[in-house]
Amino acid sequence: MAASIVVVGASMGGLRAAEQLRAAGWTGRITVIGDEPHMPYNRPPLSKEVLAGKASFDSLAFTPKAAAADVEWRLGAKAVAARLDERTVSLDDGSVLPYDGLVVATGMRPRRLRCPGPLAGRHTVRTIDDAQGLREELTRPGVRVVVVGAGFIGCEVAATAVALGAAEVTVVDPLPLPMVGPLGELLAGALLERHEARGVRFALGTGVAGFAGDDRVTGVVLGDGSVLPADVVVESVGSLANTDWLDGNGLDLSDGVLTDGHLRVGGRPDVVAVGDVARFPNARYDGIPRRVEHWCIPTDTAKHAAKALVGHLTGTNPELAHFAPLPTFWSDQHDFRLQSFGAPVLGKDDVRVLDGDPDGDVLVGYHSGGQLVGVVALGGHAAAMGAARYRAQLLKQPALTA
Repeated sequence: MAASIVVVGASMGGLRAAEQLRAAGWTGRITVIGDEPHMPYNRPPLSKEVLAGKASFDSLAFTPKAAAADVEWRLGAKAVAARLDERTVSLDDGSVLPYDGLVVATGMRPRRLRCPGPLAGRHTVRTIDDAQGLREELTRPGVRVVVVGAGFIGCEVAATAVALGAAEVTVVDPLPLPMVGPLGELLAGALLERHEARGVRFALGTGVAGFAGDDRVTGVVLGDGSVLPADVVVESVGSLANTDWLDGNGLDLSDGVLTDGHLRVGGRPDVVAVGDVARFPNARYDGIPRRVEHWCIPTDTAKHAAKALVGHLTGTNPELAHFAPLPTFWSDQHDFRLQSFGAPVLGKDDVRVLDGDPDGDVLVGYHSGGQLVGVVALGGHAAAMGAARYRAQLLKQPALTA
């Protein structure tokens, strides 16, 4: 039988993996497995343009590169088990796929709140179907929206709901400021002021105890017993890695799939992981394995993992430097953008304003041991361009020590 690589996960990570396997010289069979019925598509617009009714699925769909035109796509099929010693993957339709190489690209799923109360009227935003279903609810006249979670998705959904004319939009979070985890207090405080100025309300420093209503949610019960009226609730309380199908193989699945510095899984050169399911050490920083849920990571991980996997399967085994990406993220909210390069989370104890003012356009630097490790801009186009000017400097910085 001809040599074969199976890619489990048909989102951006799976697509980029297939493309990069071809770019790395793999001429054998590639099969991509995906539980959604759709071809890979761009997810960031789901909480913005799709909710706002400004983007269709066709505008989100990726076009595979010509070199990957012969890839086999098995969509609407879910991987339910893997036997890594036997090199097989089992699907929910009963079929078993043998492989020579395996790419883990199963990504994340939304975490759900385990609180008493009805399920109807509660939404997450992860798929195109999620976003389209939520849009139908947000466009109802006089709708009252409660967003649980003040992270990236929560803040973006709140901004979109305000723009759609929702009667009330309230964001609930147990932390004292929105996005304080990735941004630190200085920018999180500035972000709060911007949202409030545009009509978003916040209930911070409190959790959710339950949901009011019988057949459908009518309110959100907070930790102090008070109730926020709600016709629609959006749960944006983090993600869980889709790794259940890998159970029983002796892998570290405590937070995604642990890999080495070449994205190989469990010491196996025939298995690699890509995208935000991969927990990898970044040689650019302290070498501590972390997952990174940024848009650039599927492409960056796919390039490196494909070379490592193809090198093993073909016996060429090229000399590869340890994986050392420069993380990048952005978030469009209302009429402003957050733009980041590097790893701000590693430098939140030493935050300095590099340009501008938190009341307007501002560029902030994050430092570890006195070394710049990340920058974040908040504001308009000029602020975002200011952050981009630090990219070359961040790429040249020496690696941090653990």
